[in-house]
Amino acid sequence: CPPLGLETLKITDFQLHASTVKRYGLGAHRGRLNIQAGVNENDFYDGAWCAGRNDPYQWIELDARRLTKFTGIITQGRNSLWLSDWVTSYKVMVSNDSHAWITVKNGSGDMIFEGNSEKEIPVLNELPVPIVARYIRINPRSWYEEGSICMRLEILGCPLPDPNNYYHRRNEMTTTDDLDFKHHNYKEMRQLMKVVNEMCPNITRIYNIGKSHQGLKLYAVEISDNPGEHEVGEPEFRYIAGAHGNEVLGRELILLLMQFMCQEYLAGNQRIIHLIEDTRIHLLPSVNPDGYEMAYEVGSELGGWSLGRWTKDGIDINNNFPDLNTMLWEAEDRKKFQRKVPNHHIPIPEWYLSENTTVAVETRAVIAWMEKIPFVLGGNLQGGELVVAYPYDMVRSTWKTQEHTPTPDDHVFRWLAYSYASTHRLMTDARRRVCHTEDFQKEDGTVNGASWHTVAGSINDFSYLHTNCFELSIYVGCDKYPHESELPEEWENNRESLIVFMEQVHRGIKGMVRDLSGKGIPNAIISVEGVNHDIRTASDGDYWRLLNPGEYVVTAKAEGYTSSTKNCAVGYDMGATLCDFTISKTNLARIKEIMEKFGKQPISLSIRRLRQRARQRRQQR
Repeated sequence: CPPLGLETLKITDFQLHASTVKRYGLGAHRGRLNIQAGVNENDFYDGAWCAGRNDPYQWIELDARRLTKFTGIITQGRNSLWLSDWVTSYKVMVSNDSHAWITVKNGSGDMIFEGNSEKEIPVLNELPVPIVARYIRINPRSWYEEGSICMRLEILGCPLPDPNNYYHRRNEMTTTDDLDFKHHNYKEMRQLMKVVNEMCPNITRIYNIGKSHQGLKLYAVEISDNPGEHEVGEPEFRYIAGAHGNEVLGRELILLLMQFMCQEYLAGNQRIIHLIEDTRIHLLPSVNPDGYEMAYEVGSELGGWSLGRWTKDGIDINNNFPDLNTMLWEAEDRKKFQRKVPNHHIPIPEWYLSENTTVAVETRAVIAWMEKIPFVLGGNLQGGELVVAYPYDMVRSTWKTQEHTPTPDDHVFRWLAYSYASTHRLMTDARRRVCHTEDFQKEDGTVNGASWHTVAGSINDFSYLHTNCFELSIYVGCDKYPHESELPEEWENNRESLIVFMEQVHRGIKGMVRDLSGKGIPNAIISVEGVNHDIRTASDGDYWRLLNPGEYVVTAKAEGYTSSTKNCAVGYDMGATLCDFTISKTNLARIKEIMEKFGKQPISLSIRRLRQRARQRRQQR
C-alpha cells in the first residue's frame, strides 16, 4: 500500500496524537517523515515528535478517520544539527475506537520492530500480515542511549472504500487527463519522449544539451510549430527540473506537460495551439540524471532528504554557476570603475572557465545552452517546499544570511512569481499547513530568494545577469519524491500554473532593431528608463523585454549607431506590445567603413588633431 500522507500533509495535524511531548515544537504534528527543523531548533518548528519522558509507555498515534488496511511503517530519528535522538525498536498497536488496542504479534508474543541506527536514513518495516483498523499507534521500546525518544514516520496503508462517507468521496482528487502517471527512470524517460515525438512529429523535436558525469545525455524536448529553428519575433521559453536529482516531482511534471501539450494540440485546444504557434518551448526534465538514478534505486520515501541531491562528483548544480552578483555590486560601490562592469550580460570570469575549477559538467552544459538560445523566461522546478522564489538569491550585505535583495526588475519578478503561485491549487491557500518551518502566505506563496536564505552562484541570478532570461525557482511540493499514487493529484495542483507561467513570456514589449537598409542588428542594447538592467537583441535583431503594464521610455543603441528613443505602452491584455527601432550609423562609423573598403585605416581623432596643430604652427612661422 502507498503512504497515507504524513510527509505530503494529506494527514492533518489533528489526526496525530501522542502520549506526551517535550514541548509544542516537538509535538505529534512534527512527527512526519523528512520534516526539517528550523535554524533555531528551540522554536515552534523542530525536527520530530519527542516524548516528554523517556520510558516504554510513550506512543504516537494516527487516526486514519476511516477503516484502513495498514501494511507498514517507515521511521526516522530527529532532524537536528546538534542533537542525536532516535528510536531503536518499537511495538505497533491498532484499534477501531482508540480505547481497546491490539498489539501486532509475532507468533504468540508481541512483535518488536527494529528501528533506526542513526537519525536521517529511513527504515521500512512491513507488518507480518496487513491489518484493518482505524487507528495505529507506535510504542517505542528502546532508543539511542545518549538521546531521547524522538521519531519521524510515515504509515503505509490502503483506505478502504466507504460509500456512505460523502466527505471522503468529495475530497478525493481525480484527473481526467489520460497521461502516464508513474516514475520514469532514465531509459523510460527517453522512451516517453520518443512516444511524444512520434505522436506529434510536426511540433516536437528531441535533442540533448550535453552529458552527465557518468555519460548520460541531458535530453530536452522542443515544442514549437517550427521545431529546430528560432523564428524571428517568437520568444523562447524553458522549463528545467532535476538539478537536485532526488527532487523528482518537477521531472515528472515536465514529462506530463509534454504529453498533455501534444494531446491537447491534436485535440484542437485553441489555447495550447496558440501557445505552441507563438512560442518556442524547451523542456529539460532531468539536469542531474546521475543523482536521480541513485534516488530511484531506493524509491519513494526511503532516500531520506538528500540521497541523489548532488551530482556523481558531489556538486550541487543549483549553486554551481558563476557569482556575477559580487562583480556587479563591487563595481557599483566603486563608482569610478562602474563602466567596466555592465548592468547586464556580465561576462563569466576567466577563473571559472579553467578546467581546474570545481564546476560540474552538467552546469557547463546548461550554461552553453543558455548562451546559445535567446531565452526570455524560464522556470526551474524544485521540491521540498511549496513556494515560488525570485531573484536575487544572494544577499548584498556580506555579513547577513537573510536580507531582501531585489533586482531592478523586482516588480516584474513579483508578478511572474504570483502568476504561478496564484493559479496553483494550494500555494496561496491560507488554510494549508506549512511544509517545514516557513510560512510564505504573507507574500501569497512567493518569496525573494535572498530573504529566505542566501545562495551564491544560483541559476536564477546567473541567468538574469549573464543572459536576457528571467528565471525563477518553482518549489512544487513539500514531498521531494512523492509516491506514484500522488502524481495525478500533483498534476492537477500544478497543471494550470505551468501553462499560465509559460504564457507570461508574452508580457511586455518586443520588436526588431534594424539599420536603414532593414537588416536586423544583433547585440543592440535595449534600455528602459528607470530600470537599471538592459537586455540585448538576438542574432536576427529581434528582442523581448518583460515588463508590467504601464508606459515606458525605451532606447535602442548599438556600437557604431546613433541611439533611438520611443515611448512604448504595455497594456493589461496578454500579448507583448510591438516596439520596433530603426537606427542609423554614426558619421565616424561611416567614415571607418568607407576607408576600410578602400584599404585605408581611419586615422584616430587624437592623432589627427595633433597633426593639424603641427601644421598650424608651421604656417604661423
